[in-house]
Amino acid sequence: MLTTLNTAYSDTRAADLAWALGREPLPALATLDLELTGAKLQLRLLGASHQVLVEEGRGLCSETVACIPGSSTPLPLGVATRVGDWEYEFAARVEVLAPGSFAGRAQELLALVADHPQGLAGVFPGSPHAFTAMLAQRCQGRIHWRTWHAYPQDGQLVATRTRVGVRTMAHSGVGRA
Repeated sequence: MLTTLNTAYSDTRAADLAWALGREPLPALATLDLELTGAKLQLRLLGASHQVLVEEGRGLCSETVACIPGSSTPLPLGVATRVGDWEYEFAARVEVLAPGSFAGRAQELLALVADHPQGLAGVFPGSPHAFTAMLAQRCQGRIHWRTWHAYPQDGQLVATRTRVGVRTMAHSGVGRA
């Protein structure tokens, strides 16, 4: 799903992004509710980037990557942690592209996500290449999502990958001899 976001472009640099787990739902400009083999997933586009809410069985997980006032947790390159009953893995990278390359990559990503049944993309007013896009899937019992945050004025594209799943007995160490 592709939408034009009815807001000003509020996070203007990749360096302004922060990362947080466990935040309550923030006001969203667009959402996409998905059911992925028993898991409820909500992709949320914020005026300041993205939030993903996951509910499955005994577990809840909330990831926020956005400009969060007062946040002291910058966007990490990688995280692997447990959140309640969840195993959570996150990775981020910043690509710096020349203007022509940036426009082509932006069009490619928007085309990938726009018509995907498990994708949500929002374009900010003022630039066709200022966007946040998200794509989710379920694979090997885990939920995966990727996001892209575009900053055309700096030629920066922030890409994230997340994988979450409820811990199993084999992974938690319980019941082993």
